[in-house]
Amino acid sequence: MTHLKGKTALITGASSGIGAATALKLAKAGVKVGIAARRADRLDALKAEIDGQGGEALVLELDVADPDAVRSGVDRFMQMFDVIDILFNNAGVMPVAEIDQFKVDEWNAMVDINIKGVLNMTAAVLPHMIRQHSGHIFNTSSIAGRKVFGPGYTVYSATKFAVSAFSEGLRMEVGKKHNIRVTSIQPGAVATELPEQTTDPEKRRQLDDYRAAITFLDPDDIADTLLFAAQAPAHVNVAELFVLPTEQI
Repeated sequence: MTHLKGKTALITGASSGIGAATALKLAKAGVKVGIAARRADRLDALKAEIDGQGGEALVLELDVADPDAVRSGVDRFMQMFDVIDILFNNAGVMPVAEIDQFKVDEWNAMVDINIKGVLNMTAAVLPHMIRQHSGHIFNTSSIAGRKVFGPGYTVYSATKFAVSAFSEGLRMEVGKKHNIRVTSIQPGAVATELPEQTTDPEKRRQLDDYRAAITFLDPDDIADTLLFAAQAPAHVNVAELFVLPTEQI
């Protein structure tokens, strides 16, 4: 088992949900964390919680869709910690609406954050990991990155299929050559803020009904899966983690 104490991690989408839960769990395990998101007030509150538990956190207010902001944030992280052991590309959005609603701005937001955000962060972090000849990149895909969900999820599924494909190809390219592990985490239904991004009233009602119908995963459940993969022996790459509620079909 690889011990995490003293390692460093940069987590996007850290202002709530899976990202915040993972930052807390990693900090408790002795990892120094960079917490990145757009909502600085949420990040400040998370840093205060981590500090209060004896951990160490660096707030990075940034938009993963902005390459310049990403590069600046990674530079700040490296100035503070000098090494980056873990990157968790977790930022994502999921506004649900059917294609013939033509919510093109929402489509573009999903492409910019869910796909380009992963590429921007990876491009900024990977040179440091290559120089170190070590590192572990985690990408949050989805059950929707394994199968196309029904009406309303088409563009979201397309973005998450892209994350799954990128993760697999990245693992092939940097694993043996640069000693960098890559893990695609593919959650099912998790109790996060994602449904709040849906502007279509009917789709929002369906999401709320589904939330009431089964027991969703807690963000801590996904954080635990990341810690499991991060602590695997160095010669083990847990390439995919498909985690869903027992009741989810």
